Amino acid sequence: MHHTRSAELFKQAKQVIPGGVNSPVRAFKSVGRDPIFIERAAGSRIYDADGNSYIDYVGSWGPMILGHSHPKVVEAIKQAAQNGSSFGAPTSSEVELAQMVCDAYAAIEKVRMVSSGTEATMSAIRLARGCTGRDKILKFDGCYHGHGDSLLVKAGSGAATFGVPTSPGIPADFAKLTLTATYNDLEEVKQLLAANKGEIACIILEAIAGNMGLVPPEPGFLEGLRALCDKEGIILIIDEVMSGFRVAYGGAGERFNVKADLVCLGKIIGGGLPVGAFGGKKELMDQLSPEGGIYQAGTLSGNPLAMHAGLATLKLLQEEGFYAQLEEKSAYLEKGLRAAAANASVSTCAQRVGAMFCTYFCAGPVKNFADASQSDTAAFSRYFCAMLDQGINLAPSQFEAGFMSIAHSTEDLDKTIDAAHKAFKSI
Repeated sequence: MHHTRSAELFKQAKQVIPGGVNSPVRAFKSVGRDPIFIERAAGSRIYDADGNSYIDYVGSWGPMILGHSHPKVVEAIKQAAQNGSSFGAPTSSEVELAQMVCDAYAAIEKVRMVSSGTEATMSAIRLARGCTGRDKILKFDGCYHGHGDSLLVKAGSGAATFGVPTSPGIPADFAKLTLTATYNDLEEVKQLLAANKGEIACIILEAIAGNMGLVPPEPGFLEGLRALCDKEGIILIIDEVMSGFRVAYGGAGERFNVKADLVCLGKIIGGGLPVGAFGGKKELMDQLSPEGGIYQAGTLSGNPLAMHAGLATLKLLQEEGFYAQLEEKSAYLEKGLRAAAANASVSTCAQRVGAMFCTYFCAGPVKNFADASQSDTAAFSRYFCAMLDQGINLAPSQFEAGFMSIAHSTEDLDKTIDAAHKAFKSI
């Protein structure tokens, strides 16, 4: 397998695009090689500029739950494009998709469409601050909610300290308004709330942490956060940009039976096109402009191409047995990868929730970012490269989740497991 054309494209890209990529993880820096440039995709496979084929478990980082280029989604986009690609005005398709989202989520009574997950989380936090009159927020170390200034913050030096910026360009004063706790540690949250009583507008978290690999919530964690927020008048924001419509039709809210005040969505509701959304209780959402005084806007929000792609996707997800099939495929792959690692005597920790999964190169279990950081990233890099060279495309980082699609066949899964046997043995 050669990558001559990809190498040429990357060289050209670095001359005109920072780092040669438009999103950092695409650069493959954490796995020590150059990225592959993709030309097309269909079903469970992607094809690079050199004509190589890969069984894909990235799925555009989650939205391709139906597989790539599903005929009904492609047709919906074509039909929408014939009528115009953007109006900057209301359309019937955005009303229909909003209704489907509200019907799927018990926590969502009204929803506002945006163009990215970052927009969704930024807007939800602004709404929470505006509704509570409080400035501080609480997030969790290792959870990623986009690149908003208030969210690019890591934990401080103690349980009751404020976070510190993780990127130049983030004012220290912004970070001072962000408290950072350990995921799955309810006691630490209680300490932070006690030390900042009456000052915290919202708690935001991924219900299933998919940006430190794949970390599920411990039993009682989400329920405990809900109870604390109710007690302290804090708004609970659950980021389901990844997990929404993926781990169940009603997302993590349905799977774990926890009701947020605000939910952030993206990925799947756009059928692969750029989209995001945030929604929740009417009394909160009605505070948004033009009905209320809290401002949020976007020219491309509710873009008709994305709305039609999302509608086609959600309708297909409603077919009987869809999530049962997805669960079966995901469990089959998990079992095979566990067996491959054990056969090669490689210490790994496989974690999965529905059609999201990760293999850590450590003993586990992984319950938070500190645990995830114990993973042998050098071993992961060797594993990643060995899999890619056998035509298996995984996320190019130990700290990203993998995604199953309904298009993956048993043959795909068996080929992946066979490749894993060879990859584990090679490292």
